[in-house]
Amino acid sequence: MMKEIIASEFEKEVLSSGKVILDFYSTECPPCEALASKFEDLSRLYGSDIKFLKIFRQQSRELAEKLGVKSSPTLLFFDNGIETGDRLTGGIKRSDIIRNLDKLISPAKAAEIKSGIKRSVSEYDVVILGAGPGGLTAGLYLCQAKINTVLIDIALPGGQVSTTHEVSNYPGFIQPQAGYMLSHSMSEQTKLCGTVYKVAVDVTGVDLDRKEVVIDEYETIRAKKIIIATGTTPNTTGASGERELKGKGISYCATCDAKYYDNKEVIVIGGGNSAVEEADYISRFASKITMVHQLDKFTANKKAQEKILSNSKVKVIYNSEPRAYIREGDKMVTEFENLINKKRERLVSDGIFIFIGMKPNIGLFRDKLELDRWSYIRTNEDMQTNLPDIFAVGDVTSKKYRQITTAVADGTIAAMAIAKELS
Repeated sequence: MMKEIIASEFEKEVLSSGKVILDFYSTECPPCEALASKFEDLSRLYGSDIKFLKIFRQQSRELAEKLGVKSSPTLLFFDNGIETGDRLTGGIKRSDIIRNLDKLISPAKAAEIKSGIKRSVSEYDVVILGAGPGGLTAGLYLCQAKINTVLIDIALPGGQVSTTHEVSNYPGFIQPQAGYMLSHSMSEQTKLCGTVYKVAVDVTGVDLDRKEVVIDEYETIRAKKIIIATGTTPNTTGASGERELKGKGISYCATCDAKYYDNKEVIVIGGGNSAVEEADYISRFASKITMVHQLDKFTANKKAQEKILSNSKVKVIYNSEPRAYIREGDKMVTEFENLINKKRERLVSDGIFIFIGMKPNIGLFRDKLELDRWSYIRTNEDMQTNLPDIFAVGDVTSKKYRQITTAVADGTIAAMAIAKELS
């Protein structure tokens, strides 16, 4: 039900055909590997009505450039030669593919296809929820102990490390490491060891009492033990316009978006380690950075403060908080309030980056677990929670310091404790 084509066949197989989904893939591409099984499985379900095609991007550069395909994998949807639906790239979820496939066929046909999807159940010794450094390390230790383990993540492996531009304090590396390469190496080591990966999936249910996890609505995964390694997500300022302009002028990831502000002016909200370090990275691109911080001085480490304050591109506004974000034409306006005199002012820039801390990802199971006052999961010295057979590691746990090294340590401890219990 699936066919690979070359660039010279594009017009015949895609533009002169009916309903088509086309996958531009590359080799040595973890997101492509994560997509492959979903693409093949969906071709068996939808293949009678929609043509499933793959094309090797590295040998089809001219066609890719002509179509504006800039990353792998990229999924394109066509209806009678006209591109339709959404372009999907990166860590592509099954639900997003299905949503676009359903647009190509009638509602009745889509319902008929879904009625034929069989629910499946798989069993493992351990389920790890989250593929950041803590989860990856736990997976590595467990697979080396010959314990059947599956690692589940709603995104691709790596966690926040994969979007960190540079890591300079991870032991064993003399030179700073690109975050995406460090996380890639961790992920590949755990995968090659034998841990099963189910990534870029929708986690649609977690039952900690029954130790069951449901992904993509149709697959139930059961285990003897669960490790929660779901990490954190960026805090928001709560100012008006923030939600609407997320990804449309407001960003929470310097590694992802700083390159789009070459020789432009940006605002950075925050004054802790992440804000100061990411502002330093953004200064490689931006011509001017204005930092807005609610206190009268930064809370970042002294070395980072000294570096950013000596940067001629950086100006700091202290004792102030944003109150509104507005897009005016191709510019972004930040309305901020001085917390001392209550005066409001406007800053005009090309983009806004927000780095004001993180919050734990516990939405699917927060009512079951003992938490600290900030909603982080409490654990004992073996990383076990208040529930039997449920462990937690990494940034999602209650702890004083949240670093890659502390997450790796947590994963090690949990895995060794579980291995001992299961032996």
